[in-house]
Amino acid sequence: MRGKAKAAAKLSTARINCYEGSVRAGKTIGSLVEWIEFCKSGPPGTFLMAGRTERTVINNLVLPMQEMLGPDRVKINRGTGTVNIAGREVLIVGAANELARTKIQGLTLAAAYVDEVATTPESFFNMLTSRLSVKGAKLWCTCNPEGPGHWFKTKWLDRATLWVRHDGTIIRKDPADYADDDPARPINLHRVSFTLDDNAHNLDPEYVTNTKAMYSGVWFLRMILGQWTVADGVIYDKFEPGSHVVPYDQLPTMQRVIGLGVDYGTTNPTAGILLGIGADNRLYLIDEWSPARGTDSELSDQLSEWLAENRYEPEWIYLDPAAENFSLQLYKDRIGRVADATNSVLPGIKLVAALFSTDQLRVSDRCTRLLEELPGYVWDAKASREKGVDKPIKLNDHFCDAMRYAIASAFPIWDRYLPQRIEHPKGADDAAAAA
Repeated sequence: MRGKAKAAAKLSTARINCYEGSVRAGKTIGSLVEWIEFCKSGPPGTFLMAGRTERTVINNLVLPMQEMLGPDRVKINRGTGTVNIAGREVLIVGAANELARTKIQGLTLAAAYVDEVATTPESFFNMLTSRLSVKGAKLWCTCNPEGPGHWFKTKWLDRATLWVRHDGTIIRKDPADYADDDPARPINLHRVSFTLDDNAHNLDPEYVTNTKAMYSGVWFLRMILGQWTVADGVIYDKFEPGSHVVPYDQLPTMQRVIGLGVDYGTTNPTAGILLGIGADNRLYLIDEWSPARGTDSELSDQLSEWLAENRYEPEWIYLDPAAENFSLQLYKDRIGRVADATNSVLPGIKLVAALFSTDQLRVSDRCTRLLEELPGYVWDAKASREKGVDKPIKLNDHFCDAMRYAIASAFPIWDRYLPQRIEHPKGADDAAAAA
């Protein structure tokens, strides 16, 4: 290790040690080095590793440790939900929802490591810190920034007794300078903030350039510069009609017409967006399905007619998972191969934004409703500022949702075609198994 990661390791002496900031900044590897050493030398008692799911803990933490130490010294026991790290048995816990806190109630912990802590429920983290009661217990956690009102920033990071800022300067706070009941009173927490450039010496220069190009707007500020900033303004800020819109009759030959993403509506409109891979290895939103409102049977008939008239036949129909009855109707009518769409909002938005940023996604002028929605598809700045929650304003967004369904669900298919790799965002649901 070198640079900020090395400095962070030397300063990980607090009860809680948090590495936060940009993607690919060395946060995980640096903190895992410290975690491994503590597994060897820490106090007796139960150790725990947590993340959004058990699978993400294994993928993001355990597998990298196996590469560092070898599989003989890092052994996964899926039957017991544990991993043995250099002789220390460690529990693996997923924290995807509010019920996660019940998994650790009653435990007495000597150490813990939380991956992507900002994506876990506040109730889980509060419970976890209360269980670290063994003398000498320590906690490591990592995360990418969210909104400035996020609970982890306001209630934990902002109260650090030591903060290594993005520029490398250090701020120290003395709890003695604050009243005991002051909500801003510092706690025994050390915080290190990373930017992508902190780890540039360990990365291929072309990779750094491409990674920076993937992000724009709020994502660039957070994922590259490591800032906890408000999600505000137009979501797809790199979308330019002059360069991203293609006349339908000038579309290239399609290597594959992957799928039709469908956002199902009852009181709201039903919307469909057709996705293909062009001969130039770009993604194209070829056409849109905009049916009249009706029963599931009537919508099925309309989709059948639209598919029959369209010269492009999708391999899959990625349908809103909430539309179970409509899915059954399509199955009954033998219309296409239907799969539940991948519908995690923020990971899907990140994928679409990255594709526009790297100019690997074009939109046909037949997608008129989508083109009307894109300029008005904006962030809910109040929710981001006050609660640290990122979400679009839910207004005239049905075709944007259908686009996201198609792109996120088909990720395993189109990923290998694009000349510039787009990383699947952390925390995203599995793409459709149909691939």
